[in-house]
Amino acid sequence: MQRPNKGKTPRRPGPKKASNIDKDPVGVYCRIRPLGAEDEECCVEMISSSTIQLHAPDGLKANRNGEYKETQYSFKKVFGINTTQMELFEDVAKPLIEDLIHCKNGLLFTYGVTGSGKTFTMTGSPGEGGLLPRSLDMLFNSIGPFQAKRFVFKPDEKNGMEIQDQVDALLERQKRDSQQSVPKTPSSRQRPDPEFADMISTEEACKSENVDEDCCYSVFVSYIEIYNNYIYDLLEDAPFDPIRPKWLGGGTPVRNNEFIAPQSKILREDQNHNMYVAGCTEVEVKSTEEAFEVFWKGQKKRRIANTELNRESSRSHSVFTVKLAQAPLDADGDHILQDKNQVNVSQLCLVDLAGSERTSRTRAEGNRLREAGNINQSLMTLRTCMEVLRENQMCGTNKMVPYRDSKVTHLFKNYFDGEGKVRMIVCVNPKADDYDETMLVMRFAEMTQEVEVARPVDRPICGLAAGRRHRNRAFKDELSRRLEERGGPSNADDPALLSQLIESLPAMPRCELVDPADDQTLSRLIEVLERRQRVRNMMTEQFNKTANTLKSMLQQFDSQLSAKDTFLHDQRSKLSERDRVIMSQKAELERLEKKSKTLEYKIDILQKTTGMYEQDKRSLQQELETREQRLQRELSERRRMEHRMQGIVTDTKLKWEKECERRVNAKQLEMQNKLWVKDEKLKQLKAIVTESGGGGGGVFPTERPEKPERPSRERDRNYGQKRSASPSPLPTAPPVHPTHRRSHSAGGEKWVDHKPASNLDLDTVMQPIIPNAIKVSTPNEKALSKCHKYVLRHQELASDGEIETKLIKGNVFKTRGGGQAVQFTDIETLKQECAAASSRKRRSGSGEGPAHMEDVENRAPVANTSTVLGYPKRRKP
Repeated sequence: MQRPNKGKTPRRPGPKKASNIDKDPVGVYCRIRPLGAEDEECCVEMISSSTIQLHAPDGLKANRNGEYKETQYSFKKVFGINTTQMELFEDVAKPLIEDLIHCKNGLLFTYGVTGSGKTFTMTGSPGEGGLLPRSLDMLFNSIGPFQAKRFVFKPDEKNGMEIQDQVDALLERQKRDSQQSVPKTPSSRQRPDPEFADMISTEEACKSENVDEDCCYSVFVSYIEIYNNYIYDLLEDAPFDPIRPKWLGGGTPVRNNEFIAPQSKILREDQNHNMYVAGCTEVEVKSTEEAFEVFWKGQKKRRIANTELNRESSRSHSVFTVKLAQAPLDADGDHILQDKNQVNVSQLCLVDLAGSERTSRTRAEGNRLREAGNINQSLMTLRTCMEVLRENQMCGTNKMVPYRDSKVTHLFKNYFDGEGKVRMIVCVNPKADDYDETMLVMRFAEMTQEVEVARPVDRPICGLAAGRRHRNRAFKDELSRRLEERGGPSNADDPALLSQLIESLPAMPRCELVDPADDQTLSRLIEVLERRQRVRNMMTEQFNKTANTLKSMLQQFDSQLSAKDTFLHDQRSKLSERDRVIMSQKAELERLEKKSKTLEYKIDILQKTTGMYEQDKRSLQQELETREQRLQRELSERRRMEHRMQGIVTDTKLKWEKECERRVNAKQLEMQNKLWVKDEKLKQLKAIVTESGGGGGGVFPTERPEKPERPSRERDRNYGQKRSASPSPLPTAPPVHPTHRRSHSAGGEKWVDHKPASNLDLDTVMQPIIPNAIKVSTPNEKALSKCHKYVLRHQELASDGEIETKLIKGNVFKTRGGGQAVQFTDIETLKQECAAASSRKRRSGSGEGPAHMEDVENRAPVANTSTVLGYPKRRKP
């Protein structure tokens, strides 16, 4: 048994490339999907087969010239809304399949905003197969007759391929068939899947004509997704468990109500510096239906979600890899050549990138918001890599390309370094709502076209002669034809029958003649020959009899056979009728199975949609309940606030009504006081004039006129009692130099007597005496808390140059904060006048100067008393 040989993944000859290596730009194609409704506004117009034009929507601001800005973008080819899937495949994917058969790698990915038709372009739908099923169909149509048996090629889990001999491959197949617990991939001999049969019609099937018939081929497929920058294997089975775990949508198994998180994979670099996913499942497939069934198995585990812009939005980047292993036949054209240097592995990656989206439009929250952020971040890394590649190629710089910032770019870095062709399909949704996102996609596509990728080199040609398989097949066909003509070995050529026939004849005597006169030898020879002749004649007669008997028997058999043929003809006619009935029933059964399969697929889709709608319904109900609770709280708070504001308004209204009444009463009292003072002055002036006239003529006796009676102050007294604790004013009769007068501040309450240190002692006879007073130079909270009244002694210079003392009185009350405040109620003025200051009074006096001198302190306290608005005195900290 020979040692298994290992194949290599194709790559460039060396890491250092010469400057004259041919390069090709990245092939960028554009596909425009139809509008969802006819009345929607369109912002994309197809100018030619390679140019499109973007129109700004009506709601967008105009540019400086007052016209809407229109931009044009060119591509390798533009596919309009009427383009079929077959036309797109012929121009984009078919050359990549031909390169795959000729040992060249390829990368094809779709790019665009969410809801632009990327998944439909890659996968398709029943009746309109996408690029992926058409690529698989073309590949198997081309290499179908030249495929090797299963397990002849075997992956070595290091991105290489091992080749086994026929014995090891047979043991592997027997081991696989004996293990009933291991799920087997469906056989290629089974009838095709109805879903896949609907995707590609027989007329649209195609194949490559330039296939090397002297090689054996095997196809391996793998399917991964990149979700939140983590790689997951979509073909990986659930962990072994006696109770088989069920898989939830999104590839997460559940067992005993316990979630089993799928294990993420890591990227590794093989010995040829190519990137691959370590531990990824690679399934060997032998037909298009089998490959598509494997793809559909992984597609059911792919993560999708419902967003505001797309009902089934892909939440991950999916990568479906088709790996083709091929090795030449030996010189006889019968077995695979056991030479590891002649084994080549090429691969084609079909990538469905998740769409870029704005969270302000999709209104994503929670996991959807995190998924959108990771999707946009990976696409931004792809743009950054393209920009750095273009800058390095155009400017001659050698900046490091940030492939490792994202799993998508890190996995495909070899393709951008020259490992194969790179093609991108930009899917565009022409509706006006996606104008801003479409503009960013167009800029990225325009920049990508300027990136050049090294052209892959051709593989070395095998040194064996061509046509080995054909010659071996022709030799086997000729050998089988000859055997069929002979129907087996003939009697003449059979040595056993010939020896038996010779032994039945008489033995030949010795035929040597030693003497010319010997007559006995010849006579014996003649006798033996005559006996042989008689035996031969007897055998001939017996043979003829036997032949005649056999002939009669054959004729009898022929008659019987003709009768049986007639009977068989009748039976066959009946059987053909039954076959037609069975075929019609089979056709009906296949139609029903196909319909059942389609209905199961639709039921699956409807169940997923129903689940998403139920989840949305529950979330909306929760949000509605939350908003109703919030609204109830706001309404109750509003009612509480209305009641509170009504109370405040009522209190404020009553307060201001009292305040207005108090101000009106104070103003009336003040006006009455002023009017009384004026009348008093006029009477005094009249008295002075009268005295002056009496002294000159001596006719009238000298009398002191009586003072006019002051207006009634009954109302003033009542208001004063409410306003202040000061005593009522004295009677209207002027006092004649009393020795002492008590201050208006005297009362039964306890006072705080505030006398600033800056005040001067006037040494006057009359001083305000306040009983039960606490004298302070600076007011404090302790003194205010013990008293109910407050008086401030304030001194200022009057207009005549004399010092005037004002007693400012107020009420002390507690505040809500626990402090003390003072509300001022009225002011009492004390004034001293000098006798020498008034010459008029000295002339009018009759020897009783002190008696005629006006005592302003006793006479004018009420006249000079005014009520002011009270304001609280702030508490010192």
